[in-house]
Amino acid sequence: MVLNETYTLSNGVKIPKLGLGTWMIDNKAVVQVVKDALDSGYRHIDTAEAYRNEQGVGRGIKESGVDREAIFVTTKLGGNIKNYDEAVKAIAGSLKRLDMDYIDLMIIHSPQPWENFRDGNHYFEGNLAAWRALEEAYEAGKIRAIGVSNFEKEDLENLINNGKVKPMVNQILAHITNVPTDIIEYSQSHGIVVEAYSPIAHGAILDHPVVKEIAEKYKASPAQLSIRYVLQLGTVALPKSTNKDHMKSNAAVDFTISEEDMNALNELPLIETYGDDEAMPVFKSQHNKK
Repeated sequence: MVLNETYTLSNGVKIPKLGLGTWMIDNKAVVQVVKDALDSGYRHIDTAEAYRNEQGVGRGIKESGVDREAIFVTTKLGGNIKNYDEAVKAIAGSLKRLDMDYIDLMIIHSPQPWENFRDGNHYFEGNLAAWRALEEAYEAGKIRAIGVSNFEKEDLENLINNGKVKPMVNQILAHITNVPTDIIEYSQSHGIVVEAYSPIAHGAILDHPVVKEIAEKYKASPAQLSIRYVLQLGTVALPKSTNKDHMKSNAAVDFTISEEDMNALNELPLIETYGDDEAMPVFKSQHNKK
């Protein structure tokens, strides 16, 4: 069962292959969402300072009755933080809001501040300064693993060549019709586990006719096919849901997509729109490539 499967990070820490994303879930509502996910067998919860729900995530974990040591918790350093002092303060802030002695994985949310996302500036010095704070928290045992999100090859090279600790994770936007193969292969070649956030493209992929057609072959929903797809790319899948039935369905992906169908899915052009999420920097940047 996929909920029991893990990848092993470069430092030996095991990360569950399937996690629950909590982007845009209210701090109060996320308490029950986390409890539902843990009750459904999830053991990997992904949050961020920017989501403004770390406190609720921490409370949900405490109230779930599941041992803290059995749960893999990820949070993220704000993308706007590009200096050491602010990063140190933010790490302490996340620990306090989560009400935890340690965080399993903490990552730099973006190589650029969100208002400058993909503007051509890589903020190398600022990312190294923030990375140094993460390295120190890692070495102090406050964080079990450290990584990045939305980092391109140049951004990774900066930390690999100039940092003391190599990133263990790169969390990126990846879903059917949008697979950044180059960065996935580059990350994996350096022992960096890739995580796929928005594996169902925030719902925008669910009505795709080819996705629906192939899903039917496996007696699966388009969401299940989409999650299985990113797992077969060798990445961690981080679908978001606030519905317990959907959480359970998202975890029922113990089937294998054939090589022929994987190839067919790989060749699909980028979806035309991300709907209401189109204005978000990570989604907007995809269509700016066109």
